[in-house]
Amino acid sequence: MESLRLMENWPVPTAAAAVVRADGRVAGSYGPTGHRFRLASVTKPLTAYAALVAIEEGAVELDEPAGPQGSTVRHLLAHASGLAFNEHQVLAAPGTRRLYSNAGFEVLADHIAKATDIAFADYLREAVLEPLGMAATELTASPAWGALSTVDDLVRFAAELLTPRLIAPQTHAAATAVAFPGLKGVLPGYGHQNPNDWGLGFEIRNHKSPHWTGGSSSPRTFGHFGQSGTFLWVDPVAGAACVCLTDRDFGEWAHPLWPALTDAVLAELG
Repeated sequence: MESLRLMENWPVPTAAAAVVRADGRVAGSYGPTGHRFRLASVTKPLTAYAALVAIEEGAVELDEPAGPQGSTVRHLLAHASGLAFNEHQVLAAPGTRRLYSNAGFEVLADHIAKATDIAFADYLREAVLEPLGMAATELTASPAWGALSTVDDLVRFAAELLTPRLIAPQTHAAATAVAFPGLKGVLPGYGHQNPNDWGLGFEIRNHKSPHWTGGSSSPRTFGHFGQSGTFLWVDPVAGAACVCLTDRDFGEWAHPLWPALTDAVLAELG
């Protein structure tokens, strides 16, 4: 795709990207798609997907208690448990604020590990990575930010997010719709958003501004970005997804370039 060539001028040492369609076909790619990058918070959708598999297997239930008093698995997935960003400290009652929380995803992973009697990194591999053929992906640290992967692997995951095979369509629909509508909160890197919509492990674009996706991205677009300079978005209206991995930490450089790339990709897809 010609649009991906915009990345040639990005101020990053290494970058790779790919666009995938709903049928799993790669529409275009750029850079070393087999290179392993740190995902940072793009780890969270992988962790969330393992949680969704665990729910479908009956190992856990979406509305069972998990985390702080009054919190559930659903709250943890949707950043609505009240837990702080990096500390296991309660800052709000569950369901009252959208507090983006690494700690919440760590509590979630511990909850699943206890329920399944399988270390979470192993459960993620068995439930998601191996079935999708993501052999280069590995969780080496926190389930909130500690995975390594390649564009080639994440294309397989993006195809799954477009047309789910590992989970039921209704589970996928619930995960990519707004959970606890109307909650305000801070979108890291982009300030206060009202509302700050999230699904179950996926950020929902809706009408947020500013945002890391494009001005032409549909409100139904969902995905995640990471502080290591990575992102994955899925636009169901366009019937496409984009994976972009770099080795330069997210910062001001990304604010104009990421949306411009997304808009160019969507325009080229037509």
